[in-house]
Amino acid sequence: QAFLAPGSRAIAPDSFAHPADSCCVRMAIKGLKKKVATKAKKQTLKFTVDCQQPADDNIIEPKDLEKFFAEKIKVEGKTGNLGDKVTVSREKAKIHVTAESPFSKRYLKYLSKKYLKKQQLRDFLRVIAPNKTSYELRYFSTKDDNDEE
Repeated sequence: QAFLAPGSRAIAPDSFAHPADSCCVRMAIKGLKKKVATKAKKQTLKFTVDCQQPADDNIIEPKDLEKFFAEKIKVEGKTGNLGDKVTVSREKAKIHVTAESPFSKRYLKYLSKKYLKKQQLRDFLRVIAPNKTSYELRYFSTKDDNDEE
């Protein structure tokens, strides 16, 4: 009691509290926010492969390419496992692939090239991207074609 300033109270040693606890609110440390699990809506991606030119010349059958896609597309590392995540449909000479978000357009190009190689058409046809969501099968254009006509 002799060491206390006039007008102050004595605090028992077992109830000692840090001065910052009593006078102000603790500051949150930046970057240590609690991570809240949010359910994001699955993004559906739509891609088309247009094989109009070769189909008009009866070089390939669009239904065969559609079947090839349905058999070969891998979902979660397994072929023939399309389920609800990937759908393959055909409208005349266009094949539409609708898939949930972890699906790459480049994978469709790879499969298209694989199909062309299997049909031994890789030397005559190429896969071109006319826009962001589609591919097109076209003939290789050579300068000799223009000279002969």
